[in-house]
Amino acid sequence: MKKIQCSLVVMLTFFAFAKAQQTPIDTTNVNTLEEVLLQSVRVKADSPITHSNLSKEQLAERNLGQDIATQLNFLPSVVTTSDAGAGIGYTGFRVRGTGNQGINVTINGIPYNDAESATSFFVNLQDFTSSIENLQLQRGVGTSTNGPGAFGASLNILTDAVVDEAFGSTSHSIGSFGTRRHNVKFSTGLLNDHIEISGRLSQIKSDGYVDRATSDLNSYFLQAAYKDENTLIKAINFAGSEITYQSWFGLDRETLESDRTFNPAGQFTDENGNIRFHQNQVDNYKQDHYQLHWNQKYDNNWSSNVSLNYTYGRGFFEEYEEDDDLAFYGISDVVIGDETITTSDIIRRRWLDNDFYVLNASLNYKNNHWDVTSGLYGSYYTGDHFGEVVWARFASDSEIGDTYYFGTGDKTEFSVFSKATYKLNDKWSLYGDLQGRFVDYETDGLNSDVTEFVIDESYSFFNPKTGVTFTLNDKNQFYGSYARANREPNRTDFENGDPRPEELNDFELGWRYNAPKLKLNINGYYLAFKDQLVVSGIDDVGAPIRSNSGKSYRAGIEIEAAVQLTSQFSIYPNIALSENKNKDFLFQRDGILQNLGDTEISFSPSVVAGNTLQYQPVKGLNIQFLSKFVGEQYLGNIDSPTSLLDSYFVNDFNVIYELGEFAFFKGVTFNLLVNNVFDESFESNGFFFTFDDDFSVPGEVTTIEGAGFYPQAGTNFLLGTTLRF
Repeated sequence: MKKIQCSLVVMLTFFAFAKAQQTPIDTTNVNTLEEVLLQSVRVKADSPITHSNLSKEQLAERNLGQDIATQLNFLPSVVTTSDAGAGIGYTGFRVRGTGNQGINVTINGIPYNDAESATSFFVNLQDFTSSIENLQLQRGVGTSTNGPGAFGASLNILTDAVVDEAFGSTSHSIGSFGTRRHNVKFSTGLLNDHIEISGRLSQIKSDGYVDRATSDLNSYFLQAAYKDENTLIKAINFAGSEITYQSWFGLDRETLESDRTFNPAGQFTDENGNIRFHQNQVDNYKQDHYQLHWNQKYDNNWSSNVSLNYTYGRGFFEEYEEDDDLAFYGISDVVIGDETITTSDIIRRRWLDNDFYVLNASLNYKNNHWDVTSGLYGSYYTGDHFGEVVWARFASDSEIGDTYYFGTGDKTEFSVFSKATYKLNDKWSLYGDLQGRFVDYETDGLNSDVTEFVIDESYSFFNPKTGVTFTLNDKNQFYGSYARANREPNRTDFENGDPRPEELNDFELGWRYNAPKLKLNINGYYLAFKDQLVVSGIDDVGAPIRSNSGKSYRAGIEIEAAVQLTSQFSIYPNIALSENKNKDFLFQRDGILQNLGDTEISFSPSVVAGNTLQYQPVKGLNIQFLSKFVGEQYLGNIDSPTSLLDSYFVNDFNVIYELGEFAFFKGVTFNLLVNNVFDESFESNGFFFTFDDDFSVPGEVTTIEGAGFYPQAGTNFLLGTTLRF
């Protein structure tokens, strides 16, 4: 992989110097060419698509090592979660009640979602916020995108732009739970007016709020770029490794009350009857990304983008299994004298090893009335799933590393789209978007439960979208849109049943008000689902178990504002009010199939609100008080009190002080972030499960309910500094 990386840089540098000899000095704004990269997946400010943007400067205000998901916490309709309880390690977010599996994530237009699980694992993007130029979160279906369809939102990330001037910086932060983050960044600036090489190297460590929920995260980001007046070529390589102690099991209510930080992962009883914990009960994964982008402006009307991507992922999670069946692992019984031993303590590793290839291309035409983008996308994923035994108390004739299951997964995807905005006049513009998406998914071999797992499915989806924008005057703008999305089930869905693909029809209506001291966005939506895959439980590795719910809907209103109260005071409130229902939901209770009528969709609070109060008393000093309220929600779909996750209201305090030039530094910035300043005891996530007890009373079936919860940290802090030179 290092050879590939070096070859990309060498080839790009050679091409750039050769090209530089025949191209005049560039005077074009680089950001114009950067935008070409994302024109196929992003929307503009006056689009009829509901969206929010965050700039590099806004992200930097709270960038002290927490994951990307945590950075999104104060956007409308967003709820964030953290397994370890402090925003580092395994994190996730939901938008309008839809979790990671329903949120499309792209990095420079390349899908980041894992092809088989459809999930975005931000733990593999260590300190990636430090390399983000800006991001856009589209709520609802949004515009056509690459990779899995967006069912709750799409997150489009643009990495660092080319800069003209050379710089270096180093950032360091420390905080609660032994957290520390260190990084260094650099850029050569433009060499020979055409070439830039930049990069970042990062390390994050944390002990976590939950017992033993440690994180050891290392990453880098490298970019070589060539630009002239009409051309921008980027070769990007970013990679990381994560070793996190498992903390995905949650706690029941009783343990939550008595020992909030208890972590059952790795627990076993030794030969003396003592409770112990396996020290290497970890998730250990590495992921390397290689991207090549060519953005070209041909004239004032035409531009294009061609992107190539290769992602290589590999790793395992290790588990201590107490008194497990030897035959399950293909290990022969052990005979000692007259005793035949059929069970043993086992340490096993369950592996993933996968490759992901992408080709993405788009062409844009723009004039005074038309803005048209057409493109195609193709990807191929192949992955191996296998398990090995690395230790057994009674090993018989087995060897270290013996494989006890092996299976494959292959997924091919192709899509084409064309989207256009037509400006009728200064007040009216029309939007249309057509996408065809074609998916083939095959598996073979054994699954982790050592049973045959063979899937051979093909899907063809047609996803139309349309909208209209009306600009009343320079302050008021109204929009409406309709969009359809279809989405295939993921691997876990197939493991737990015979799932059907989901379909969503998304209706949006909004008003944008823009005045010097007040900016206001009000958006109403109605999401009509067919066969929505709603979360109904959790599997043995913390992945959501989902099942089709027939017909369901989400309806709500989202309000966000930016208010300049005085020259020093500003507030940024937002609130989302919603109703989220399964219609005529069926559930088998006590052996009898029942129609429960309309029930609440799991993980769908009816109220989500946030606010930032900002005070800037002097130049360079920014003081923020941030608040987040999340209403109560059910963890299941049967409205059971057992599954109720309580509402919570959490407040953070953030101070940013920019010192400017100091000594031999061009700039010095200090950050202090105090999370949960009022020490609220809360849980942001959990799971609900049921099973039928048909053995306690012969001939009688009783449905048993249970729930688990993920406790979040009380008052904690992060303190950091950034030095620029």
